[in-house]
Amino acid sequence: MRPRTPLATPVSRRSFIRTSAALGGGLVVGFYVPGAGKRLFAQAGAQKPLPNPNSFLKIGSDESVTVFLAHSEMGQGIWTTLPMLINEELGADWSRIRVEHAPAAPAYAHALFGIQMTGGSSTTYSEMDRYRQAGAGARMLLVAAAAKRWGVSEDSCTVENGWVVSGANKLSFGSLADEAAALPPPASVTLKDPSRWTVIGKDTRRLDTPEKISGKAVFGLDVKIPDLATVVVARPPVFGGTLKGFDDRKAKAVPGVRAVYAVPSGVAVVADNFWSAKKGRDALTIDWEKGPHAALDTVKLREEFIALAKTPGLVAKTEGDAAAALGRGAKTVTATYTVPYLAHAPMEPLNCTVKRTAGGCEIWTGTQFQTIDQAVAAKILGIEPKNVLIHTTFLGGGFGRRGNPTSDFVGEAVHVAKGFDRPVKVVWTREDDIRGGFYRSMVVHHVEGTLDAAGKPAAWRHRIVAQSIMEGTPFAATMIKDGIDETSVEGAADSPYVLAIPNHRVELHTATTGVPVLWWRSVGHSHTAFAVESFLDELAHAAGKDPLEFRLALLVKAPRLKAALQLAAEKAGWGKPLPKGHGLGLAVHESFQSIVAQVAEVTVEKGRIRVPRVVCAVDCGTAVNPLAVRAQMESAIAFGLSAALKGRLTLKEGRVVESNFHDYEVLRMSEMPHVEVHILDSHEKTGGVGEPGTPPIAPAVANALFAATGKRLRDLPLRLA
Repeated sequence: MRPRTPLATPVSRRSFIRTSAALGGGLVVGFYVPGAGKRLFAQAGAQKPLPNPNSFLKIGSDESVTVFLAHSEMGQGIWTTLPMLINEELGADWSRIRVEHAPAAPAYAHALFGIQMTGGSSTTYSEMDRYRQAGAGARMLLVAAAAKRWGVSEDSCTVENGWVVSGANKLSFGSLADEAAALPPPASVTLKDPSRWTVIGKDTRRLDTPEKISGKAVFGLDVKIPDLATVVVARPPVFGGTLKGFDDRKAKAVPGVRAVYAVPSGVAVVADNFWSAKKGRDALTIDWEKGPHAALDTVKLREEFIALAKTPGLVAKTEGDAAAALGRGAKTVTATYTVPYLAHAPMEPLNCTVKRTAGGCEIWTGTQFQTIDQAVAAKILGIEPKNVLIHTTFLGGGFGRRGNPTSDFVGEAVHVAKGFDRPVKVVWTREDDIRGGFYRSMVVHHVEGTLDAAGKPAAWRHRIVAQSIMEGTPFAATMIKDGIDETSVEGAADSPYVLAIPNHRVELHTATTGVPVLWWRSVGHSHTAFAVESFLDELAHAAGKDPLEFRLALLVKAPRLKAALQLAAEKAGWGKPLPKGHGLGLAVHESFQSIVAQVAEVTVEKGRIRVPRVVCAVDCGTAVNPLAVRAQMESAIAFGLSAALKGRLTLKEGRVVESNFHDYEVLRMSEMPHVEVHILDSHEKTGGVGEPGTPPIAPAVANALFAATGKRLRDLPLRLA
């Protein structure tokens, strides 16, 4: 048995009863577990206590079991995974489980990061203990209530599928809920040993699927409240541009348009419906001050980045003497890799509904950053954050865009609401979304490597040019040290391959361009994996060695990566003959406490790159819901293939050229490869799965393309001509 661990910080009976009443009565268990984080999107951290209970579980007299999520469901499956953690210890009837997003409040702060947020593939691993503790604490209260009623010892009671049983006695959870709620919460709980798990590790179908299929699920765009007006905003076409003036006469003449006025982000057009608002915006005559970035051009920026990458930068990691070793190696390889600006492009464009109330406001939106959104809204309205009620809806994709330090789309909607006497829903069109800023940075990697006489890597010098996603944010103080933004070099400076080479040096140039950048699915790993794994392949071929064996030799001190790579290669049939024109390429990468190896099969058809098959091996520690893990690997591969084969934003004269999915393409269903996912049996701590599947796919495809055609492509998206 495991030792009993603290269930929660002391909660006064008064506050416990107040919270229970607010949630409608029944048994409500507040819970938290000590946590910490070295940084946002941290991989690990020292333990430190949290001051308040974090989330709640409610058992109703109607036998319902409601789990309140402090995190946002945006397709990653936590609507199911977190209730699984609770029910492993609770023992409820799974068919009775219900889920709701929790309101925005300090009590729901992330156990590691201290704010209410969803990101960094951190939800499941950060909640692994406290959601189980919630289930165990609720079970103990139910058992105590039943034992008291029957006059028996608690040790004689067991829990079975929503019932407390003792001999011939049997009572349902719902019938015990009120009595259990009147008991003092336990000070500690005993969690099951993993050998006794019956829920964790079992394929479990998603709880949110039925309502998404039926259309009952509410996303931000679905929100409807009485007297709601729809708003579109005309924003500067150039980053850094400002409003000089506008003529709204034609816009106001559009049927359904109710108001036109300036807001900090541009000009708001308020109407009875979306189409009227859009037509009204189209009819505006606006005079923009273009500002300092009107000449931005990605062709020129790319040239500048490439030139800068060939000069010394700030040192992120160094050991030995890479410069000297490069000059005395038997064979030297040099390569420059480039990746473009990328939009997040979620299927559901940005939107936010705001209703002003007496002394406060209500907000309905799909958000990843409740705490920051709440603070921004409060500042705009001059009220206390506690008076901003946020209703988190389902998110039609986020990938980081719906969690940004400025809360741009939420703050904009609050500004719009200040100028109108009805509730408003601000809707971004697809074009607004793609051209609206906050992108994955353009990045250039210049890598030099030397092989010794035996064909072993003796030196690695790696220079990166990227914009900082942390500069100017509240996270800069902890995330940028000695001029190095950790997210710019992660996956390179800490690569087990690089660290295994006796002479290595990773340097960084932080560029400033005026293009707003932000974390994007897998953050820095989205580009470092491409450069590192591509260059490893180049070194292997220069050494005349098999790319798999070359990598395995460098992974002696990284057994988990080695095992994942071997499994993926074995399942893909590495080394077996392929049809003419086909090639296999591989990559393995660690991010967010998980390891993912992928082998891609590539062929070229009429000049187009096709990926018919991908084999994936993932070590994510304890896989709470293997069905969800496999789904997330498939999703991440599709997302990564979109970027590897299609994704690119270009700027000319300060403006984003692309506007919609016709010119900012994503992978089509007909292009989706057959994906095989193999989950390693791992006893490591649970890691993330939402993002780690994305980094390896681009280099795996690029390496496979070289195997198939002999052409080495170093620029994303991969193009043969």
